Amino acid sequence: MTPAARIAAAISLLDRIASGDPAERALTNWARTNRYAGSKDRAAIRDHVFDALRCRGSFAALGGGEQGRALMLGMMRAQLIDPDALFTGEGYAPQPLTDTERAAFEAAAPENIAALDWPAWLRPILQADLGADYPAISQAMRARAPVFLRVNLAHGTRDQAQTALAGEGIIAQPHVLAETALEVTQGARLIQRSQAYLNGLVELQDASSQAAAALLPLAPGDRVLDYCAGGGGKALAIAAACPQARIFAHDADPGRMRDLPARAKRAGARITQRPPGDPGAGYDVVLVDAPCSGSGTWRRTPEAKWRLDPARLSELCALQAQILMAAADLVAPEGALAYMTCSVLQAENEDQLNKIADYGWSVEIARRFSPQSGGDGFFAAVLRRSQGAR
Repeated sequence: MTPAARIAAAISLLDRIASGDPAERALTNWARTNRYAGSKDRAAIRDHVFDALRCRGSFAALGGGEQGRALMLGMMRAQLIDPDALFTGEGYAPQPLTDTERAAFEAAAPENIAALDWPAWLRPILQADLGADYPAISQAMRARAPVFLRVNLAHGTRDQAQTALAGEGIIAQPHVLAETALEVTQGARLIQRSQAYLNGLVELQDASSQAAAALLPLAPGDRVLDYCAGGGGKALAIAAACPQARIFAHDADPGRMRDLPARAKRAGARITQRPPGDPGAGYDVVLVDAPCSGSGTWRRTPEAKWRLDPARLSELCALQAQILMAAADLVAPEGALAYMTCSVLQAENEDQLNKIADYGWSVEIARRFSPQSGGDGFFAAVLRRSQGAR
């Protein structure tokens, strides 16, 4: 495919996504019905689509509209590409610019353009929550997220993992957020076919998530529950950090844990799954990695930010409070309750700690991880019962 044909394909996909088709499904269906497109074509089209979803607000302002064609024009303007070189109407290229499009393309760019890539209703909230970091985080969230690996220290050191990966064409470098973190700089698409991955030496996991898991107060013999386990990433990180702990995984939707047995086997970890509604009790550590807006991960799932609305955020906050209270009842008297989200919003983070503080829980550790550090936006806290806790 020519570069112009790739732009045309991205335009049609963006229009399909705007009509309600999830991005991943739209891309998969497009690839199935356009088998002539090679892997490089598919990768380039995917990049165009996700760049436009991450930067939809600014690309719309630069390109003169929110339809796929305008978003691609906005992307070209942001990247200082002459649209006349690609919008030719020849072959599979998009049609040439109209006078109206050309006027929009050449109009003065708006100020504070990075802020346009948050939903309008959310901007004042984020500005208040992030304070002086708001401009820099807004800019960081417009870029593609790095790919990180967690080294399974039960199978080898970070240096050994780095060497093994390099032998398979995957270049990775240590990241400061966690002693287990490697940032992949080349060969990311080879990871899941690599022996380092298949043999459990490395696992895909964001660096901020790794750093958050490292805050957990673990000791040999502890009974640890990952209460909202999902795919089990945190449970696997706990198993690698403290192999002598007894680890349990629970999720209200057991389907989310369907891949956990295979992942645990690959990692050499022993994780006991608990059925929905029967999480057990008396744990030394209970981890709540709560359902949230995912605002700290919107570089990876950019369409989610445009679908979040105030009503849904309110629902999520209510659910988080409910889950946190339920999990608190599962902690042994001297145990710890950990709360985490991949959100940058205070309503989902500090405000939830304030709510449970009314029930006698005090914060031992609380830390925000900013996208400025390279990883996802993340929040983690460890709480203990105060004297007289209910």
